[in-house]
Amino acid sequence: MSLSGALAGKTIVVTRPRAQCAPLVAAIEAAGGEPLIFPLLEISAADDPAPLAQAVSHLAGYRLAIFISPNAVDYALPAILQNGAWPAALIPAAVGPGTVKALLAYGITGCIAPTERFDSEALLALPQLATVNGQKVVIFRGDGGRELLADTLRERGAEVDCITCYRRAGPSAGSEILLAAWRAGKLDGFAVSSSEALRYLLDLLDPEGRAFLQNTPVFVPHARIAENAQDLGLHKIVLTDGADAGILAGLHAYNWPSPPRP
Repeated sequence: MSLSGALAGKTIVVTRPRAQCAPLVAAIEAAGGEPLIFPLLEISAADDPAPLAQAVSHLAGYRLAIFISPNAVDYALPAILQNGAWPAALIPAAVGPGTVKALLAYGITGCIAPTERFDSEALLALPQLATVNGQKVVIFRGDGGRELLADTLRERGAEVDCITCYRRAGPSAGSEILLAAWRAGKLDGFAVSSSEALRYLLDLLDPEGRAFLQNTPVFVPHARIAENAQDLGLHKIVLTDGADAGILAGLHAYNWPSPPRP
């Protein structure tokens, strides 16, 4: 059955960083929906470029290079390739398919990545990361975040360098756009891809906005994000499959209330 028009009349807030939201925005539009672009994470280069430059200069000495996100690729690969070709013996690894796609855009192939669940735990479960004793590993990532990947690889005997190549910040304003849409009855759902973005959203909203949010479905592509949403007090949490494709499928499958008859 065609999914065309499945989101007709629905306004979905797309919260990915602006540079990454285009595919989901286009898919929502193709299904008849109206995307409201409202990035909850703004991405910029790391404050200190020295660690990235140092890692790039010694890249051939690593056995494994892990990229946490497409942002890590976009902020690390230009510096890497400016320094020379990708080292032939260096194995690239990624947490999810979006990062694999970002690496391919720079011509980096042969990437190790999970195929069913897209997080650090799934990456660590791959056989290629089980025997890393004595190997040097570099992790390209943003500021903050979980330490599970680095800590586990060190426990397995690897020498791990974590390189912050970009920073994240939440919006400081803009909640009036969401409030206006809610008050007009033209905000039907949120697509949120990280726990950090959820926290920024809650911090941004005033009590009226939080009350609206309690009655608005929030579509998230990972169980950990759903758990964090529950901890933050949200009620209408819809767990989808991973990546944009999973979120889109969840939007299509959701039992949207019928519009009132005139």
